[in-house]
Amino acid sequence: MEDQKWRQQLVLTNLIAKINEISLITIYRSSVKKDYCNLARRLKLLVPMFEEIKESDQQLSDDVVSSLVDFSHSISLAFDLLRFGSLGSKIYLALEREQVMTKFHEITSNLEHALDGMSYENLDISDEVKEQVELVITQFRRAKGRVEVPDVELHEDLSRLYESSNEATADPAVLKRVCEKLQLLKLDDLTQESMALTEMVGATGGDPDEKIEKMCNVLKKIKDFVQTENPNMESSSSLGCSGQLSADGSPKSLVIPDDFRCPISLELMRDPVIVSTGQTYERSCIEKWIEAGHNTCPKTQQTLQNSSLTPNYVLRSLIAQWCEANGVDPPKRPGPTQPTRSASACSAAERSKIEELLQKLHSGNPEDQRSAAGEIRLLAKRNTDNRVAIAEAGAIPLLVDLLVTPDSRTQEHAVTALLNLSICDDNKGSIINSGAVPGIVHVLKKGSMEARENAAATLFSLSVVDENKVTIGSSGAIPPLVMLLSEGNQRGKKDAATALFNLCIYQGNKGKAIRAGIVPILLRLLTEPGGGMLDEGLAILAIISSHPEGKATIGSADALPVLVDVIGSGSSRNKENACAVLVHLCSGDSNYLVEAQRLGVEGPLHEMVQNGTERGRRKAQQLLERITRYTEQQKQELVPVETDVHAPTVTEG
Repeated sequence: MEDQKWRQQLVLTNLIAKINEISLITIYRSSVKKDYCNLARRLKLLVPMFEEIKESDQQLSDDVVSSLVDFSHSISLAFDLLRFGSLGSKIYLALEREQVMTKFHEITSNLEHALDGMSYENLDISDEVKEQVELVITQFRRAKGRVEVPDVELHEDLSRLYESSNEATADPAVLKRVCEKLQLLKLDDLTQESMALTEMVGATGGDPDEKIEKMCNVLKKIKDFVQTENPNMESSSSLGCSGQLSADGSPKSLVIPDDFRCPISLELMRDPVIVSTGQTYERSCIEKWIEAGHNTCPKTQQTLQNSSLTPNYVLRSLIAQWCEANGVDPPKRPGPTQPTRSASACSAAERSKIEELLQKLHSGNPEDQRSAAGEIRLLAKRNTDNRVAIAEAGAIPLLVDLLVTPDSRTQEHAVTALLNLSICDDNKGSIINSGAVPGIVHVLKKGSMEARENAAATLFSLSVVDENKVTIGSSGAIPPLVMLLSEGNQRGKKDAATALFNLCIYQGNKGKAIRAGIVPILLRLLTEPGGGMLDEGLAILAIISSHPEGKATIGSADALPVLVDVIGSGSSRNKENACAVLVHLCSGDSNYLVEAQRLGVEGPLHEMVQNGTERGRRKAQQLLERITRYTEQQKQELVPVETDVHAPTVTEG
């Protein structure tokens, strides 16, 4: 008997607590506002009944307790539903309204059924409370046939944006209506919407991957429209970079390339990291996702094999270069949010194994050194804990010594081990301070092809730290990187290109690359059938074309036909970079302008102004303006000059 009493008290206590939680939810999304507010209000009216039952000494029948349990379960579902309607994605709730309301009616029907089964007329509660309960039941029944009329125009507008993948086709009038009706007019609201969208759609059934892609695309269109319409809006810092200034000094809208946005927050990434599925996210966003208990990739919905996050140095450098090219400050990486992991994260057995391998490196025995370097290479590849532990054990100087060994296999293991260790940011400084760069350059010149590839990748990893760009550039690394770019296999060319791209962000390294003969090699790579180096080649050309030597070398290498061809038929990013190179070439030299015009560049430039990237449109507009000015100047020079000299008169004879 006591157990039954305790059970009913526990159920009642939980019921009251959950309804009180529901009463704290005061704001609902517009698409479900009326129905959800009515449900929350009706549930709140039931609290007095449960409180009176709890305070009485009445022993409830098994049927009533069972109905209370059913009602408690339905209340939990109602709480999740109402919280969904308060904090969930506005885009999701509006687009999936039919599905959302089906769930709403299902839960409402369950609540009514459980309430009916309580036989409340036989409970020890006041007449006033009974009347209130009867009112709630009547309202539940009436609500079955009455649903808030959906906003048909909003659903049609959103559906149009949802089904269209081309941002250029988005009607500004449609975007304006959607922004106003969903109240997505401030950057803080847009950021909250992006977080809610990813989390909630990821938790739904069906095909969330496709929904995420399409709904995020809708949000991108909305966000770009809002930023364009309101360049002075508050909280602009949440964009991740400062806005550009127009000619009059006012802020100017800047469209962030999709590849540079975090799929979760849709903001410019400051610290991009790669998860086990190969997708890249902003570190803080994916950490919150994982800490919330999710074990799937938000974008692909694949299960994450582990929670390790690998820095995406290539993308981080591309973002920095894009910011520099667009005249904005690169986003600052956040400081460390947790203590650096130490070797204590490794087990005693693992630490013992590392010590044993270091003794072999010390031994001077070539075979022991080769096998130890190979094992350290694999351990360092495995996880962050190993990288920290290996470095703290003192392996880096020993590996650096092996970079100049005559044994090619040992050399390959050593440089690859350093590459894997360099993935840990704290190890980069240790590798540089140990004097590793000359040895890595030696491998880059003399090693096997695999060793040279990994040496190039190591230099790229180390050059992520800006001051290291100077150290590496002055160590003689650039000529052998250019050589690898020319004669390496596909992977070797890619590794060399990424390293050279990153190093040439520093102005002092551009001249070294140009004098090493990079320009003709890049132009050859751009025209190789199926070479697969067009993206990398144009990105490097765009950087070095701002250097006086680079401009002169590119101009004398007959690059214009290639550039004009890319502007006419390349990808958006490649058109942008080709156009940037052409702007530098034509600056102060009308001969290039005339030749580009002869090659038919004007048509593709007009197309870029209409449909190109933000930077591409700006560069294309600059070129068109220069062509127009030059054409007008030529016309003026051809106009005859009027004088006061009259033609001689003919005298009649």
